[in-house]
Parts: sequence; C-alpha cells; structure tokens
Amino acid sequence: MRSRSVFMVLSAACLVLVTGGPSSLAEGDAFLTRPVNPGRGGWFFGQQQRPVVEPRRQRVAPAQPRRASTVVVRDDPVIPKVDVSHHVVVMGDSLGSLLADGLEDALNDRPDVAVIAKAKPDSGLVRADFHDWPKVAAELLASDQKITVGVILLGLNDRQALREGEIVHEPASPRWLELYRDRIDAVAAAFAARRVPLIWVGAPPVQNGRLSVDLATFNELYRQRVERAGGQYVDLWNAFVDAENRYTAMGPDVSGQTMRLRLGDGIHFTSAGARKAAHFVDVLIRRLVESQPAQGVIALPVSPDTGAPVNPELQAGGIERLIDLMVSSAPLTLGLPSALQVKPLAGPILPLTGQPPVGEQALLASITDARGRGEAAAQLERIFGDGVVPEPRAGRLDDASWPKRN
Repeated sequence: MRSRSVFMVLSAACLVLVTGGPSSLAEGDAFLTRPVNPGRGGWFFGQQQRPVVEPRRQRVAPAQPRRASTVVVRDDPVIPKVDVSHHVVVMGDSLGSLLADGLEDALNDRPDVAVIAKAKPDSGLVRADFHDWPKVAAELLASDQKITVGVILLGLNDRQALREGEIVHEPASPRWLELYRDRIDAVAAAFAARRVPLIWVGAPPVQNGRLSVDLATFNELYRQRVERAGGQYVDLWNAFVDAENRYTAMGPDVSGQTMRLRLGDGIHFTSAGARKAAHFVDVLIRRLVESQPAQGVIALPVSPDTGAPVNPELQAGGIERLIDLMVSSAPLTLGLPSALQVKPLAGPILPLTGQPPVGEQALLASITDARGRGEAAAQLERIFGDGVVPEPRAGRLDDASWPKRN
C-alpha cells in the first residue's frame, strides 16, 4: 500500500515536470496535442500538430522611376511662306500637259513661281471647231487669270485636212500652210497685245517617220512666226534623237543617266522625258522672272493701229525700251546698273590662244605675209617660192661633203 502511494506521488511529480504545473492544465486541448516524447518513435496523447507553413510571398519587381517625357526637337529648316508672284501658264495638247508636269518639277525650288496647266488633249490649231486656241488664248489673257509667262506646245494633232468654208485643204499644201501660219500669228498676237512673254516649244520627233517630217515643217513655221512676233522659240528636236538624227526612246536625262524618255506609243514623254523637255524651257522662264519686277508682266509693245509688234529699236529710252529688250533677249546697252542689265546666254567667241599684245609682231602665217619683212622673208621666198636650197654650212646637218670637215 505504501509502495502504491509512492508510485502515485512520483507520477504526479512527473506530470508537474512535464506540463509545467497548473497553468498548463488550464490550456485544455493543448495538453492533448502536445507530444510527450517529441523524439523519434515517441507516443502522443493526441493528434500530431502540423507545422504552420507561411504563405510564400510573391516577388514584386522594384518600381522603376518614371522617366520624364522627352521632347523631340526637329532640326528641319523652317521654310518661310513665300507668296506666288509669277504665274507660268502652259497650253497645248497632251505633250503640253506632260511639259507642264516637267516644269512643275523643274521649278520646285522656286516657291514664288506657279505652273498652271491649261493644256487640252487632242487639240491643235487645225480643228478650231474642237478647240480654238487663238480664241481661248485671247479669252484667257483677258480673264482674271494672272499670267507672267505663256508656254505652248502642240502640233501632234495638226496633220489633217484644214477646212476653209466649203473648201478642204490637204495637210502641208501651200494654202494649208498659209492658213496654219495665220493661226500661229493669232496666238502670238494675243500675247503681244497683253504684253505677256510667249515661249513656243517645238514638237519633238516621234517614232512615225512621216509624222516626224510634218512636225519638222510645223516647227519651222512656229520659229519664224513666233520670233517675228517677239516671242521665243525652244527647239527640242536634238534632245530626243540619236547620233544619226533619228528618233530614239532612250537617252540621257537631265542628270546624264541613260533613261527611257518616251512611252511605248512612240509619242509621249515619260517622267524623265518630260523633265528633260522642261529643262530647256526652264532656262528661259528663270531668266524672264529674274529680269522683271515681281509685279506686272512684260512683252513687246504693239501698234494701236495695226496691232503688230513695234520694232524695239524705234522705241524711246526709259522703261519701255528696257521691257522691249528683256523680251527680245537682246543685251542692254542703256547704261543701267548691273543689277538691271540682262546678261546674254553666251558671250563672244574668243580664240583659246588669245590675241597678241598691241605692238607685238604676229607669227608669219604664209609666204605672202612674210614678204617685205627683211632677210627672213627673203629667205623664205627663195626656199618655198623659188625652190632654191641654201648652201650647206660646215658642221650643219645639211653638210653632206666627204670626208667630214672638222
């Protein structure tokens, strides 16, 4: 009995040691879940407590500092707005329309110059019932349209019969040429009456040989009549032929590169061809717009009685003569400041060797020139005129005596 009491005391002591006393008993269920022997293979009074697993934190990328908005600074040059002060009106047929496109490209560096296309495809000077160019030109010049320079290119559709009342004239017949010439004069006179410079562009050769021959005839009429009326004629023929003066679709463009200049129809320009044709007209346009004030137009004066252009040489001095000489491309000799003088396209032809200074004797060019100029002239006359060879001298190459004399 005593031993049993000792066992109970020892058991209670063990419980106190294990649980920590009465405070541990107050925890209730914690006692049941706490292991008696947490060692390996120990026994438990309750269920094993699962270890608490903390939730894995998601990695968040560090916040990047917000970059200040960058301002893009463009270094493009600021092109000032330029008012259009010169108006180039281009008339004609389908080739004239392509020429207008080429001129617009050629004058792209001149914002003060505007190219205005007034061409009419399938038109010409023969079919006045379809499009009467003398009448259209006069009405255009009388309208509110500003015109500084007029440009015209036509002729493709004029190789057909021309009607005069009830009479029909065959192309290029004598009467046909007279009537055609009168219509050229009518267009040129419309521009001269309004004092507007006119640039008439000759038609280029085409693939059809017969049509090219007729176009060459038309071009000669254009040149004669337009220059007579005070306008300027531009010849495109040599720019669109090969070395043998035959039509060619290929050729150098304005940059010197070999390009296709004509379309497959053998008539119309490609873009490169139109730009090349415009190059020859562009030179005259620049000269005209640079040699006149920004406002107003210039042209040859006409007689109020006959309407024909007046000879510039008969005009009095002053601004009238200045305008006349500008249009006729004649160099100015009025004693004006250099800024107002019109420079010629080419200067006088000078020999590459230059001229001998004053007082220096020129070289003898012939026996006739050498006569009467001393002993040298007399010797030349004997040798080349009379055929008398001079006597050899000792030690000279012409000394053929034997043995050689020292």
